[in-house]
Amino acid sequence: MSQIILEAKQINKYFEDPVRIKVLSDINFSINKGDFVSLTGKSGCGKSTLLYVLSTMDTAYEGEVFIDQEIMPKSNESFLAKIRNEKIGFVFQFHYLLNEFNVLENVMLPGQKLAKYSKEEIEHRAYEKLKILDIEKLAFKKANQISGGEKQRVAIARALINDPHIIMGDEPTGNLDKKNSDKVFEIFTKLVSELNQTLLIVTHDESFAERTNRIIKMEDGKIIS
Repeated sequence: MSQIILEAKQINKYFEDPVRIKVLSDINFSINKGDFVSLTGKSGCGKSTLLYVLSTMDTAYEGEVFIDQEIMPKSNESFLAKIRNEKIGFVFQFHYLLNEFNVLENVMLPGQKLAKYSKEEIEHRAYEKLKILDIEKLAFKKANQISGGEKQRVAIARALINDPHIIMGDEPTGNLDKKNSDKVFEIFTKLVSELNQTLLIVTHDESFAERTNRIIKMEDGKIIS
């Protein structure tokens, strides 16, 4: 039986400013281990809002979110911060690398925050993630010395450092040209096929979405297919 990694049950969300508007309505779905899922829809349909709820970064919602079959509380920020660091890898449209650090040090950061392994072990694990993405040669370059496409691959390596249950991406190819977008897609496919990694990617790029295993389409805060 497939292991459910992420589940949303009856999620509703409202924005209150200045009037109460429903932005997510009756969201129900689950994602199994090894699934490569894209979340699509027009701008303003609620897909990024939903991702923030699912990632526990937004706790002002009705309904239930389960990660690795454990219900996520809506208070207890220290617990949620630990869940985000340990069980979720994030890849955003902008890479958020720190220019004062080299590539290897950037990848190590979430591992150091989790503090599950020694510094030497975290460094070794970070280097292994760079090898998986074929960018180990960049390890000792400063973050501002590499290209935009390379930066996004470093951001993916950083998302992998703690062996998360799921990687969530918010328009991870949004700032990239076609060649680099295709490279990122190839990496995601490799993570699924070789590491059985689970991916949930918000994208407005239809050609990207069409190549994923499953498309969840949103419109006006609802899932329509």
